Amino acid sequence: MEIRLLDSADAESYWVLRLEALMLNPEAFLTSYEDAIKRENPIDQVARNFSTEGNYTFGAFENEELIGVVTLLQEKLEKIQHRANIFAMYVTEQKQGSGVGNALLSEAINKARNIEAIEKVNLSVIVSNQKAKNLYAKLGFKVFGIEERAIRVNGVYHDDEHMVLHLKQGKEE
Repeated sequence: MEIRLLDSADAESYWVLRLEALMLNPEAFLTSYEDAIKRENPIDQVARNFSTEGNYTFGAFENEELIGVVTLLQEKLEKIQHRANIFAMYVTEQKQGSGVGNALLSEAINKARNIEAIEKVNLSVIVSNQKAKNLYAKLGFKVFGIEERAIRVNGVYHDDEHMVLHLKQGKEE
């Protein structure tokens, strides 16, 4: 397995995997499959995202096939540049539980550690997604809040757990 930063050449493979994620795990993402397929030029949008400063999307490849992704996005506003967020974490179903998610998230965390301004990484996870929560906790993330009824899928509400990983201790005021 190879983990690397994605670039515009990977946009189409990313989009195919993203649609799979939205279709198979609609409760895990804010974007719905239906909204995603309505986008104009989605592959071009993905390619642009890959070259946006502060946006790092990592992919896991097995035999040249993209099998997992995760995005680390650093906040741009001056007052919150010390924060980054994990988004769009997904490993294709047949590879879940094989260490791909751990490798991807570890790579994203290492990237955050190497950006001097970033002091903490936040993420949100659906309360019922125990596998993901276990992985995040194993890598040092701690729960700091729960948002009840965070999203609604087909009339069913799902709560979100908000988690944080402190990389550096910031200056106290």
